[in-house]
Amino acid sequence: MPIDIYTDIVINRPVGVVSAYAADPANAPEWYRNIESATWQTPPPVQAGSRIAFVARFLGRRLEYTYEVTELAPGERLVMRTGQGPFPMETTYTWTPAGDAATTMSLRNRGEPGGFASVAAPVLASAVRRATQADLRRLKSLLESDDGRFGPPAA
Repeated sequence: MPIDIYTDIVINRPVGVVSAYAADPANAPEWYRNIESATWQTPPPVQAGSRIAFVARFLGRRLEYTYEVTELAPGERLVMRTGQGPFPMETTYTWTPAGDAATTMSLRNRGEPGGFASVAAPVLASAVRRATQADLRRLKSLLESDDGRFGPPAA
């Protein structure tokens, strides 16, 4: 059973700020709750063909996988794919303006679990949806914080 999860959120920061931060794999452990590390397999910066190895914890299991960037339109869209492990997946980020200084960021995860994961696909889909929504809320909170890292707070 294929899984196709789409979530989005409005972040009160300009597209350039949101996309630059979210597209940098080095930042993933800060805003993705389940990601423990991201290690470049190719030289930065992110571009089509870049490969990044991730270590994550999901549903009590340690996962290691490598994403390859298949498409990058800076400030608009990033597509990454992994074909390995029990859950090959494609992840797509999109960023669109939502007013003068706000961005709608969407995150889509698509894949077809194999083996035992295919039996648990409905439970897996629900867990992926909850995790993705929580990750986008964390990203929003981080980018909208008033600590000065991302410019002045949105008005």
